[in-house]
Amino acid sequence: MGGTVVILLSYLLGSISFSIVIARLIAGIDIREHGSGNAGATNTLRMLGKGPGITVLLLDAAKGAIAITIARLLGVPEWAIVGAAVAAVLGHNWPIFFGFKGGKGVATTIGTLLALTPLPALIGVGITIVVIALTRYVSLGSLVFFVLVPFLMYLYHEPGVYIAGAAFVGLLGFIRHTENISRLIKGDERKLGQKKQEEKRDEK
Repeated sequence: MGGTVVILLSYLLGSISFSIVIARLIAGIDIREHGSGNAGATNTLRMLGKGPGITVLLLDAAKGAIAITIARLLGVPEWAIVGAAVAAVLGHNWPIFFGFKGGKGVATTIGTLLALTPLPALIGVGITIVVIALTRYVSLGSLVFFVLVPFLMYLYHEPGVYIAGAAFVGLLGFIRHTENISRLIKGDERKLGQKKQEEKRDEK
């Protein structure tokens, strides 16, 4: 199977938006019409609770890792493996099955990079968790991950094409987080676990 076919299959796999599917199954809603409007784990967590949120997080990460695993098992060149990683994230962000309106790609990016370059990605995840725990800003932790992992990959002498791929999906992450970045700068970004009463108090 050629690299181009693997990349296409990875995009289709990434296009399976588990937050949309799970929200429809258990609550009968389109998650994109509630909360932040994002089809991802954080919005699922806020709207539907810990169980669905964690499930979406794991499944979104898994589809990224599966895309890389399939590419490697099929023995495609490194450029196609990286292409599979990028395609899976593109599919999550702009899913063909759901009108090209998806999530921000954080969990899928984590899954692809853990499969692509385990140690640097695992260190990045650890630091990201610390950032989120200290600040309660999921978006800030995500942005740190996007920047940090390509740098760690360079330190661990990963192939240049892998570093380029990680930097590109990180750039996609920044593009999808432009509104979050604006709110972080203004101090209006919602914190993890923040209640509506707290939001109103912060706005005063």
